Amino acid sequence: MARLFGTDGIRGVANRDLTPELAMAVGRGLVATLGRGDAPYLIARDTRLSGEMLTSALVAGICAGGGDVDRAGILPTPAMAYLVRQLHRPCGVVLSASHNPIEDNGIKVFGPDGFKLPDEVEDRVEAAARAGGERPVGTAVGRAADFENAEELYLEHLTSLGLHPLAGLRLAVDCAYGAAYRVAPRMWRALGADVIPIHDEPDGARINVACGSTHLRPLVEAVRAHHADVGFAHDGDADRVIAVDERGEIVDGDLIMAIAARDLAAAGRLRGGLVVATVMSNLGLEHLLAAHTIRLERARVGDRYVLDRMQDLGASLGGEQSGHIIFLDEATTGDGLLTALHLADVMRRSGQPLSALAGGFQRFPQVLHNVVVGDRDRWEADRDVRAAIDAAQTRLADRGRLLVRASGTEPLVRVMVEARDAAEAEAVAAAVADVIAARYGTGRVAPAGTGGANG
Repeated sequence: MARLFGTDGIRGVANRDLTPELAMAVGRGLVATLGRGDAPYLIARDTRLSGEMLTSALVAGICAGGGDVDRAGILPTPAMAYLVRQLHRPCGVVLSASHNPIEDNGIKVFGPDGFKLPDEVEDRVEAAARAGGERPVGTAVGRAADFENAEELYLEHLTSLGLHPLAGLRLAVDCAYGAAYRVAPRMWRALGADVIPIHDEPDGARINVACGSTHLRPLVEAVRAHHADVGFAHDGDADRVIAVDERGEIVDGDLIMAIAARDLAAAGRLRGGLVVATVMSNLGLEHLLAAHTIRLERARVGDRYVLDRMQDLGASLGGEQSGHIIFLDEATTGDGLLTALHLADVMRRSGQPLSALAGGFQRFPQVLHNVVVGDRDRWEADRDVRAAIDAAQTRLADRGRLLVRASGTEPLVRVMVEARDAAEAEAVAAAVADVIAARYGTGRVAPAGTGGANG
């Protein structure tokens, strides 16, 4: 039986894979594993159409297990990570599938320390959910209520960090019709910025559709049309951000980490003198950081693996090319709004535009092919696929690198090639992807949009 929890909680097509029955069972499993606690559980969601259905089921499951629960409404995932610790709640849950398509949804669970649950605790929750367990009755049944000021508390937290934009900064922010639709524009206005919000409605039918951090053209056009100093694009639950400079050029997670790392190092605040990225981060990042005597360590793809590596090494900064950046001295998970604040603050203190701060990055051409498959695991033991991978690695030699891996959140096998020569990178990636597609594909190769490589 496949493990219920993946690299970023439970995720699947809502009402088919992630059903109300499953959500209710998970709610009961959480209470059976984590206990009722001295305060109510806290639940929030993004704007997806299936969010209300699954929230109702999860609330019912927690109450059926004897736990009390507060509904916090629509809220970014990092807001939950902050609030569950700040309010001393036994558990916080977000119903969201992040950057995934609108038909998907997910269950992300945070413990009382603000971190996502360890694998072993997730396994216990899953076992309890499958087992069923006791059914309290009478006064032992849990109660549910609405928690009205969750967004206010999160907003107060962000605006109290001392990170401020340039006076009169004009910025565009793409809220992806998701969880940041209201709080992101509010945050920037509270700090005195001139804000041009786009896709800032709570429209669960359009979340992530041709907008947000995986579809940057609307933000690029808004920055240029409004002569903005900078643009920020979030995903559906706002745990990541991709920036656009004043010229309309994209500043991805690798560049964001480079800018932040140099700034923190200059202030003596880059713990360990290192940055933790993933195997997907460009070789150019490694070279740029090395030029500033900053070490790059790589982890498996997935913010939980980046975080684990950061904690092992005592690092304060890490993240993914997709814009999921962790400032561990200030947050327990990636926070797109916090990351955007950091960039604006560096612009203010340096007096430089984002284009100048992002300069000097020599990016190695990187090609990504996403092969849609029916089974994400069988390819690894396939002789033909292994032969294609071996041939590709031999061809690249020391001129580049190849990474083939299954997505942790979607039915994809990702083939990434990085090389000095773009044509060679494309040819090598296509050769491997074609073999996987022929053996296990569903008839097409999905386009690899910006930021989609990290799920």
